[in-house]
Amino acid sequence: MEKVIISPSILSADFMNLESEIQEVRKAGAEWLHIDVMDGHFVPNITIGVPVVKSIRQKSDMFLDTHLMIENPIGYIEPFANAGSDLITFHLEVCKNKSEVLDTISEIRKFGKKVGISIKPNTEAKEIFPYLNDIDLCLVMTVEPGFGGQEFMHDCAMKIPEIKKNSNSNLIIQVDGGINNLTAKICTALGADSLVAGSYIYHSNNYSLMIENLLNNRREL
Repeated sequence: MEKVIISPSILSADFMNLESEIQEVRKAGAEWLHIDVMDGHFVPNITIGVPVVKSIRQKSDMFLDTHLMIENPIGYIEPFANAGSDLITFHLEVCKNKSEVLDTISEIRKFGKKVGISIKPNTEAKEIFPYLNDIDLCLVMTVEPGFGGQEFMHDCAMKIPEIKKNSNSNLIIQVDGGINNLTAKICTALGADSLVAGSYIYHSNNYSLMIENLLNNRREL
């Protein structure tokens, strides 16, 4: 993939002005919008749900990259799909066995959506290898999921080339956690195709410059 996909995380946006915030990152060059859904059980935080996704879809035609950091994701696929998600990513760690992983993938496919699986920092890359040919995106967390603004965990980024080596060329490898102009270089050099950035973009005074920094930081090892 020649161009990195930037997916700003609305977790760091100003929710009082969410429509404007979404419009601004689109004008700044973002193609996707990352929506962090947390349930207070799988991760120690509660964020947004189906109504917010539905509202965003009514106001924007951006690609909605919905990241379910929740227990029992299979029970929520239909409402998030119907709300307008284009890609639904769930966590490998919430599934008890391979059958449950495959059932969740099938449920997402049933609604015609793209499928992603995410792994937390303590999950080894090899755990996701059996599913790489069944999904569209693998999300590598480089912080512990649950809160924005955490420091990038360099060791986690080393999963990127492992996953790339064991996947087909169409798989999008996405990285989320502590992404800025410096860590973006590390991730893209290792083979990342998509970067999720929240604080780096939304806590700045110039969204265009921040996104341009991320887009122009792709380099080869």
